Amino acid sequence: MSLAEINAAPRHNPLDVVEQLASGNDWSFERAGEDEITILINGRWSDYQVSFTWMDELEALHLACAFDLKVPERRQAEVQLLIAHMNEQMWVGHFDLWSKDGMVMFRHALVLAGGMEASGEQCKSVLSTALDSCERYFPAFQFVLWAGKPAREALDAAMFQTSGEA
Repeated sequence: MSLAEINAAPRHNPLDVVEQLASGNDWSFERAGEDEITILINGRWSDYQVSFTWMDELEALHLACAFDLKVPERRQAEVQLLIAHMNEQMWVGHFDLWSKDGMVMFRHALVLAGGMEASGEQCKSVLSTALDSCERYFPAFQFVLWAGKPAREALDAAMFQTSGEA
């Protein structure tokens, strides 16, 4: 028996679960086919375009969260350094810079090997991780792009949290 023959039972499409999540939160979404859904979500710093793609051959539900931030070629090296610093701090998911387009996005995948089914809580958790990460680090991107700050300084400034009240 080959590895491909082990998982012969049909499975439910995990994008159906994601679609229910989007509907339940009144988010605009578009189902681009059986293997992709795109959701638009308003955030504090930006609007997020979240794409979930079912990758049947990998048995993985891939999330890509893009936001309205264009990195000019002259700042790409510093943004790459910033992303490296951010990714060192993250336990789940990662940021990427698509240098051709100058687009930053957060990516993560939920592996559902062996015929596992995606639950609403799992999809919600993956989406929450993406949105929390984007909201948390967006100011650092702004410091690098709009204020011309070096990556380390931008990250430190964005992560600075005050305590107490004045």
